[in-house]
Amino acid sequence: MAEAERLEPTRRDRVAGLLARVGAHGVALRRGAAAGLAGLGLLLAVRGNPEAERVAVVVAARDLGPGRPLVAADVRVARREAAAVPPDGTFRDPQDLVGRTAAGPVRAGETVTDVRVVGSRLAAAATGDPDARVVPVRPADAGVAAMLHAGDRVDVIGAGDHGAEGAAKSAVLARDAVVVMVAEQDHARFGTRSGDRMVLLAMPARSATSVAGASLNSDLALVFH
Repeated sequence: MAEAERLEPTRRDRVAGLLARVGAHGVALRRGAAAGLAGLGLLLAVRGNPEAERVAVVVAARDLGPGRPLVAADVRVARREAAAVPPDGTFRDPQDLVGRTAAGPVRAGETVTDVRVVGSRLAAAATGDPDARVVPVRPADAGVAAMLHAGDRVDVIGAGDHGAEGAAKSAVLARDAVVVMVAEQDHARFGTRSGDRMVLLAMPARSATSVAGASLNSDLALVFH
């Protein structure tokens, strides 16, 4: 009898076992609740807040690459949460973007702003100069363009006045110009060799005038920074 009593769990053992089972269930419940909240948060992030204010903006209808004029099928209007839309530079009418050139890759569904297409706002954003301009340049060495990327900085060198011996001297036409896009030219349209690339450079207005004028008569050299 005494041996049987020793084998039976005491009241303290039963209470301890009960508390252990409750604690285990509590941990499982807390983990389940945490997983549920995480899933709800992910769902809200994907679907957005249905009660949030929404505005109509132009977005990319498909993945866009740089250097090609946009057509009507490239852009569409979508409604986005106002808090997620950039405060400046968005478009409301897709026709405002038709014919413009994307300055870089744009993902489908991404809001298209004025600094994502070639224009004065892109030049200002690249240089920090509100009066900056974008100038297309075809480098004398086609291989140079292949090594350039958006954001690179270069000096533009052109032929200057002729010296006493008749040789043309080089002249710096622009310093610290910013590459905003490198695009392969339509050689069938412009009569250039296949693989030639046009480099679009952002620079101050005064330098832009000099570079644009010089490019009419000769190719220009670009010096890397």
